[in-house]
Amino acid sequence: MMTVTEKAAYIKGLVDMAHFEAETDEVKLIKAMADVIEEMALSIADLEDEVAMLEELVDEIDEDLGDVEEFLLDEDDCDCDCCDDDCDCCCGDDYVEVECPACNEIICLDDSILDEETIQCPACGETLEFEFDCDCDCDDED
Repeated sequence: MMTVTEKAAYIKGLVDMAHFEAETDEVKLIKAMADVIEEMALSIADLEDEVAMLEELVDEIDEDLGDVEEFLLDEDDCDCDCCDDDCDCCCGDDYVEVECPACNEIICLDDSILDEETIQCPACGETLEFEFDCDCDCDDED
């Protein structure tokens, strides 16, 4: 199968080899059209090369993004918002369930969020404050 540039070159060759009787307006038009077809074919070939290069680049970016997602997202993370007693997937050992006093929504929080001492309830926007009393035999500052 011929490429677009090969077909354009073939047409250009046919026009150049044609034995036209005179340089009429029609002959000039045919030659100009053959030139335009040749230029368009070259532009198309350049675009095809650029698209192929971009496809390779997008594939590389997709692979890199997959690596970043794998690094950032733990396989054990759960995307559910259930946080009820029937589901242990998101409120495991690393999370604490807190009930909003304003809307009674159960919220799962990890230790890093609890260290902030205050957050806003995602359901109603109420500011929740946390104070901890340590039950262990350590210093209060620990």
